[in-house]
Amino acid sequence: VTMSPVSPMSPMSLTAATSSDEEDDSDSSTKPIRSEKKKNPASLFQTGGDPPKEKKSKKKVPPKGAESEEETSETLQKNSNKKGKAKKSKKKEERPPSPVIEVDNLEEFVLQPAPQGVTVKCRVTRDKRGMDRGLYPTYYLHLDNDKKVFLLAGRKRKKSKTSNYLISIDPTDLSRGGENFIGKLRSNLMGTRFTVFDNGANPDRANADWSNVRQELSAVVYETNVLGFKGPRKMTVIIPGMNADCERVPIRPRNDNDGLLMRWQNRNMDNVIELHNKAPVWNDETQSYVLNFHGRVTHASVKNFQIVHSSDPDYIVMQFGRVADDAFTMDYNYPLCAVQAFAIALSSFDGKLACE
Repeated sequence: VTMSPVSPMSPMSLTAATSSDEEDDSDSSTKPIRSEKKKNPASLFQTGGDPPKEKKSKKKVPPKGAESEEETSETLQKNSNKKGKAKKSKKKEERPPSPVIEVDNLEEFVLQPAPQGVTVKCRVTRDKRGMDRGLYPTYYLHLDNDKKVFLLAGRKRKKSKTSNYLISIDPTDLSRGGENFIGKLRSNLMGTRFTVFDNGANPDRANADWSNVRQELSAVVYETNVLGFKGPRKMTVIIPGMNADCERVPIRPRNDNDGLLMRWQNRNMDNVIELHNKAPVWNDETQSYVLNFHGRVTHASVKNFQIVHSSDPDYIVMQFGRVADDAFTMDYNYPLCAVQAFAIALSSFDGKLACE
């Protein structure tokens, strides 16, 4: 088990990030982050209709190998060298039954929730080369597997009053008008609250039944602590709930007072789910805050985070963390889709928050 420092206060090197562990972990046959013996995580996110049918969850219970590996990694021991090696031998039992992720229709895939019981493992790279890339880097999202399948690209718009990132399914076309535009991330003036939209129309251009109006896919709220943004960040992530068929409940606000942020602020939580980042634990030995990223994160950074539901903090909905200067791993689970997870990751890079 690799305990990765998350705090900027002491960018300590990690105790045991063996390269073999790293490679081993980023296999395309993704695995669930933990066993689902306790309860079906899908029920945490359901807000409308009947509970999910039992049949569905049974089919998708992760392979047994994943459970046994998970139990060993739950015991967070300080000397993680031995654990890393043990983990490798466990991989063999659990690898064959893992589903391989097929991306046939990119646009459909990036908006679809991750399959239940499967962790979609990705990599985010930041490209600062070129004229103004220092200020406006381009971020690319790929599946973290042998084929390194491209999923999304994101870049901050230049002439926008608030931070506004365009998200595209084409690495070369990051224009608002293009057909590859799939979503956007917009911040408030303070740069502490963000909303993620799909590529639907602005409410002023709604058709008669509002079916063309953009959906809000998620919102992110960063709280400053006593030290400003030093020390571990506190994030709240707000997402639409899921219906009985495990599909996202569409949230199409008609005006600014009806969006996810306002609903959350007014505690109007119908069809809305609130998630938080998992609080890191202070480690006296390394003098830093640490979180268990199961070998997927190797560098200390204030940007490293895991998102969980308060009713089941062991089920990691999403995790994000640094593995090199301009490379990060981003893993997400049901009910998130790639656009939601990528946009949440982009929010953590934003200027007002970004203390490396």
